[in-house]
Amino acid sequence: MTPSPPRAFPWILTLAVAVALAVLISLGVWQVQRLQWKTAMIARAEAAAAQVPAPLAEVLGSPDPEFRRALVVCPGLDRARWIELQSIQDGQAGVRLISACRPAGQGRILLVDRGFVAETISARPPVEATSMPVSLRLVVRDTPAPGAMAPPPQGRHFFARDNVAMARALGVEGAVDPHTFYAETSTNPEWQALRPGAPPAVFSNNHLGYAITWFGLALALAGVYGAVVFKRFRR
Repeated sequence: MTPSPPRAFPWILTLAVAVALAVLISLGVWQVQRLQWKTAMIARAEAAAAQVPAPLAEVLGSPDPEFRRALVVCPGLDRARWIELQSIQDGQAGVRLISACRPAGQGRILLVDRGFVAETISARPPVEATSMPVSLRLVVRDTPAPGAMAPPPQGRHFFARDNVAMARALGVEGAVDPHTFYAETSTNPEWQALRPGAPPAVFSNNHLGYAITWFGLALALAGVYGAVVFKRFRR
């Protein structure tokens, strides 16, 4: 019997598998890096939230003011003009009332989120010109850019945060601070329908699972490739 000729090494298959392995492993490494970044961000947020509230100028002057608590005095904020931001809190639809604050000694206008009002409440805080000081404790958060699919505002009703557009709707002029300031103390304690407070910070941290998935696929691909080559040359 004539022996069968030796089989050629599967270079094309090997090259394709090598490229696929490189992609899968790089995706796994990227997810590990994302995991480290997200873990550090969560730790930073928890550390910032645990700090004692400080004057606003001190908080904004820090390298990273997000999640810090700040103390500020806003003249006339309890009677200030407001706009509405569509929102959901604890599964209930409603709006968050946003007003402008010009604290003394602060160069920028602050947009203060005064709190949540359920959609079943039609009343709103009164609006009138006054300079009575209102002392607040705020939580500083970064303001995400409005999504491309967010509907445009309808008068004083907004569907996404846009500090510049909101300041324009409030009729205030000047530089607007890019952060969002959530009031933790009520601007109108006599009006119980207004519920102050920052929404809980939600951090999706599934990167470990993603990394295991990519590395697992790489391992499975390497196993299949090894089995194919072994079977080919065993014959």
